[in-house]
This record gives sequence, structure tokens and C-alpha cells, in this order.
Amino acid sequence: MAISMFISSLNLTMLHKTMILEWSIISMNSTEIMLPLIMDPMGMMFSATVLFISANVIHFSNYYMQDETFIKRFTHLVLLFVLSMNLLIFIPHMMILLLGWDGLGITSFILVIYYQNPKSLAAGMITALTNRIGDVMLLLSIGWTLNQGHWLITNMWSTTLSAMMCISITIAAMTKSAQMPFSSWLPAAMAAPTPVSALVHSSTLVTAGVFLIIRFYPMLSDFYMFNTALLMISTMTMFMAGMSAILETDLKKIIALSTLSQLGVMMASISLALPNLAFFHLVTHAMFKALLFVCAGSLIHLHHHSQDLRSMGNTANQLPLTMGCLLAANMALCGLPFMAGFYSKDMIIEMCLFNQANTVIVFMFLLATMMTAAYSIRLMMTALISNNMSLPIQYISDNTLSNTTPMLMLTMGAIMGGSSVNWLSTLPYKEPILSLDMKLLALIVTVMGAAMMSFKVNSMTPSFNNSMINHMNAFMWFLVPLSSQAILKAPMSICLKSMKTLDQGWLEMSSAQGIFASSSTYSSKLQKIQIPILTVHLSMIIMFITFIYM
Repeated sequence: MAISMFISSLNLTMLHKTMILEWSIISMNSTEIMLPLIMDPMGMMFSATVLFISANVIHFSNYYMQDETFIKRFTHLVLLFVLSMNLLIFIPHMMILLLGWDGLGITSFILVIYYQNPKSLAAGMITALTNRIGDVMLLLSIGWTLNQGHWLITNMWSTTLSAMMCISITIAAMTKSAQMPFSSWLPAAMAAPTPVSALVHSSTLVTAGVFLIIRFYPMLSDFYMFNTALLMISTMTMFMAGMSAILETDLKKIIALSTLSQLGVMMASISLALPNLAFFHLVTHAMFKALLFVCAGSLIHLHHHSQDLRSMGNTANQLPLTMGCLLAANMALCGLPFMAGFYSKDMIIEMCLFNQANTVIVFMFLLATMMTAAYSIRLMMTALISNNMSLPIQYISDNTLSNTTPMLMLTMGAIMGGSSVNWLSTLPYKEPILSLDMKLLALIVTVMGAAMMSFKVNSMTPSFNNSMINHMNAFMWFLVPLSSQAILKAPMSICLKSMKTLDQGWLEMSSAQGIFASSSTYSSKLQKIQIPILTVHLSMIIMFITFIYM
């Protein structure tokens, strides 16, 4: 199915066509309920990518979750997620787009809390509540579109409420794509099973926000300060994710933070008025990031489900295929020449240098690229070369078909995905005319970042010891406590005070508890008064009876 979608996308690209089908569900007199379907090259390509990755992930889950009792339920949830994603892609009607959008949020919440422990529930709650903000914003934008008389996203025009609608759609996309200040839910969602992370948190759910902005870009780009604001937010997100990933020790969280960094690259590309290039990076990123998660899942599975990078090591000889695939994915992530990430990421950096961008933004962009190479090298050197700190007795093998087949398929995508999409379906871009040193700048900063981190990993000097800076980066610039404990403190104290004052205070005393307490008090007082009178009456009765019988 993924192959047929890819061929259809190529066909539509070659013909420069977009097909819109309108299926009439109910027709009564002049009222007609219709379901529109849009088939454009971009949507078909994205759907092909989602289907290809989901097929490999379901295949991989047979290996990773082989001891799971309810594997069928897990598969059904993943398929529901894929259905929601395709609803979002193919239906240009805002009402049904909300159905797909909400479906993504609900199924991702269920998949994050799949292991049913306190950590998973906490991660699921922060994921669901952050995504609910986006759902509310999308609902508001639907309400503000009412005066246009339709909800088709292909025919939007400017109205008095367009500015409000643009802001709400942008915030909705930022919550789903985990841009600042909504970034903390993405690393927390790594409590989900690794196959879920490979599908949901690499290529589909997190890129849904980017895809939404690309869909609405013709309307959003007319809005004042949209491009500038989005560029600043995305660059800050990219920079923050890179700094946090360098200090992180959880294997899956490092990959999640690299996803966050690449989402920042996509958003920055859109803000530079290059939505097609952002979509190209979205597709190539999906390939190598799903591969990274699958390789990480194999490592976690074989290390007794430990995600701590410090306990892994010396796997080059034990897992040659897994490590080869992981190396290919990391090379694509760093944007090394002729890998998948090179064709899109290098072009975005070149366009950033070519356009009239702010010097600080360009500097942060290049620094984030350097940090990407740094944490990728740290991950590879720790997993490949360093001493193994895990349990001495463990079974290590990568010859299971359910494990190796998805890895090899996704490795083909990570190696050839960029070049094939670039040559076959992406419209030829005009190369930015830059000097040789500017052309090589992206490669130079990548090599510099990798060299500096490899030197640091091999050196015996102690790490930089500033607890405040380390804490700040470990907590993603304090976004984790700010988006959880900081928000909860004031409402919790207000709720406690209101409960003590209202529920356990005068409201309680003026109803059942108060009536019971007052009646108990009055009855006890009456008893004290009545006891001597009762004694007198009884004694008089006894005296009277004795007097009669005498």
C-alpha cells in the first residue's frame, strides 16, 4: 500500500495535479452532507511514509513485545493511530481534520500509558493535557471560520477574524510538534513502548503540527510577524533540545530530544518561506529517526529493558548489524554527504545563510547543527566502544527476522530516501549561490562538533561542574517543572483551601453534618435534664405499689 501511495504521489507530481473528490453522503432537498478527499503529491508522499514506517514498526513489535499477553490490542491501537493520521492527511475539511487530530491525541495517550505504571500515567497525562490545548485552539479556529460559510482549508480567504484564526492554528501546531514552551511532553512520552516511540514520536504525531502549518501556509504567511515569530521559537527549541541532549543519559530521551531539534529545523524552514523544503526534511527525517528508535529498541530489549546509556557498551562485536544500522541512522541525522538527511538539512542551512536572516539566528542554527553531531557521536562511542556496565550474563543476538527485516528496510530509507525523493518527486530547487567556505560551513561545524565530543569522551578530565547550568539543561531550561509542578501549585492550594472552607466548613455544617451535630448536642442536654425526673417518677410508682399491697 505504501508503494502504491508513493507511485501515485510521483504520478501527481509529474502531472502537476491535485485531485479533490467530493463524496455526497446524504442529500435532502437543498441540503447536502459531503465528505471531501484531497489527493495531492505532498499528502500522498506523507501517507506513503507513514504506511511504510508503520508496517516496519508493527513487524518490529512482534520481536520487541513477544512476551506481551495483549499483543493484538496493541496492534489495533497502532492501526487506529495510522487511520487517524490518514484522516488528517487526506481530508481538507476542518471538522473531520479535527476528528483525525483528536484521534491522534487519544490513541497516543492510550499508547503512552500502555504499561500501566505511575511513570507511564504521569507521562500520559502531560501528553494528553498539552495536546488538549491544541485541540481547543483548533476548535476555536473552526468557530472563527463559521462566517466564511465553509470549512474547506483549500478555499480560506481573509476576514476580520483571520488573525485570531492564524494564532490558534499556529499554537495548535506548536503543541503537537512540541515547540517551546510546549516541549516537555515529548521526552516524557518516552515511557511508551519503543515501537510506539518509533512510529508516534518520530514520524507521525510530532510531524502532524508541521504538516498542518504547511497545509495552511498560504493563509498563515500573510499574517503579520508570523514568519519572524515562528523562526525565533523554532531556533530556540532547536538550541534548547541540543543542549539538553548532550547531558541526557536515557537512550530514548536522547533520540526524543534529537527529534525535537529536527522539528525546530522544519519549523525554521517554514518560517524562511520554504514549506516544500520543510516537507522534504519531514519525510527524510521520518526514515532515519524511525530506524534510530528501532535500533535503540533492540539495545534496550537485549539489556534487560534498561534505557540507561551508561550501562551499555562494547556492542560492536556482539551486535554488528544493529550497530551498523545505528551508525547509518546517526550519519543521516548529522547530515553527512549523500545520506538521507544531507539533501534536506544541508539545503535548509544553505538557504538560511543565503537569505537575509539575523546573525544571532544563523549562529544558533549552526550551533544546534554542531550539537547534533556532538550528541550523536557521544551515543555511538558510548554504545560501541566503552566498557559494558550491564549484567554480566545476558543473551545478545540480532539474527531474529522480526528484528533485522525492519532495520534493513528502514536503513535503505535512511541511505537512499533523501536522494530518491530529491531526484524523483521534489521540484528542482535553484541552488543558492554561496562562496565555497559558506557552502562547506554545514559540513565543517558537523565535523567540529563530532571531533570535540569524541575528544571529550576519550579524555580523563572531569566534566564541567556547574550544578545550576546542568540542572537547567537536564530539565530542558526548566520547562519540565514549569509545565507540571509550577502550574499545579497554585490551583492545588486554592482547591485545598476551598475544600476546607466550603466542603468541610460552613457548607457541611449547614447541611447533614450540622443538623446531626446540633441534634446530638440538644438530645444529650435533654437527657441530663430528664434523668432525675425519671428517677423520681419511678421511685414514686414503686412506693405507691408497695403502699397498696401493704
